[in-house]
Amino acid sequence: MNLQWNGQERIAADKATTWAFINDPEQIALCLPDLLEATIHHAHAFEAVVQVALGPVRGKFKFKIALEPNSDQTHMKLKISGGGLGSVVDLFAGALVTADEAMTILDWDGTASLRGPIATVGGRVVNVQAERVISTTFANVKSRLAGSNGVILV
Repeated sequence: MNLQWNGQERIAADKATTWAFINDPEQIALCLPDLLEATIHHAHAFEAVVQVALGPVRGKFKFKIALEPNSDQTHMKLKISGGGLGSVVDLFAGALVTADEAMTILDWDGTASLRGPIATVGGRVVNVQAERVISTTFANVKSRLAGSNGVILV
């Protein structure tokens, strides 16, 4: 099963602050919904264990997450792979980072490939949950940056 999403977050922080935040695996890990545990491996890689609920199916999924910033600080890619409950998930997300006066705009997109029992739960249930996870993660980035008044939270 293959799924796709996109959206936009307008963040009340300058581009440099936003860029530093989305390059910090600890900050990104804290933005994941239903996070149970995060292990930072190095400046651009971490593992996360999250609670997942897909209809009647509930359990823990473990993911390896790699942050891949481009050198001109305009685009961040995330590669997420892992799974749980006998299923495998490969997710690719990205955000185009642009500035508009005192705001930073993240135009984001994501695609996922699912294999195993979760793919059989039903496309609609899986699609709604996966979109919630991605959109909530980007909304949490916005919220944490807005709450910091330009100071990165630790």
